[in-house]
Amino acid sequence: MGHGGNVIQELTTDHREVEEIFGRIEALPPGSKERKVLADQATIELVRHSVAEEAYLYPAVRKHVTGGDSMADKELEDHAEAEQIMKDLEGLEADDPQFDALIARLMSEIRSHLTDEEQNLFPMLQQACSAEALDELGDKVRRAKKTAPTRPHPSAPDKPPANKLLAPGAGLVDRLRDALSGRGKEA
Repeated sequence: MGHGGNVIQELTTDHREVEEIFGRIEALPPGSKERKVLADQATIELVRHSVAEEAYLYPAVRKHVTGGDSMADKELEDHAEAEQIMKDLEGLEADDPQFDALIARLMSEIRSHLTDEEQNLFPMLQQACSAEALDELGDKVRRAKKTAPTRPHPSAPDKPPANKLLAPGAGLVDRLRDALSGRGKEA
């Protein structure tokens, strides 16, 4: 959840972790209960990651990168679509006929999003910000991930200041639900 380094290193490491979970899902046969366990784990990581990006990365992109408003808006649209897919997946078991189609769609959406961030957004942010600013953003992202929700909340605000105010409370409730259900502990 917290890896160290500047914001780009932190988020890129998150990307590799999610990709590793996706690879594990793809290696399992359709209907395997482990696919649901791994899908829940991917969701936990993706929601934390998204909340941190929405709170700190995208505002920095808006502030420092030329054309940052449209870039951030596109990233938020990607997040909203992925979050709705994760919400739809939440209530399904691995043997549900819709599960495989939804998890494949989620993996495709996320992979496209990660590629776009790594090839476009991150290099532009690195050029626009000082090393110190990127390090500070990395620290803020790590702190945000610690209190972030672990379940999708598609109707929650995705822009400051509302997201920064509401995310920790939703995160607390989600972590309590996870503790009671054992969600996220099996993977």
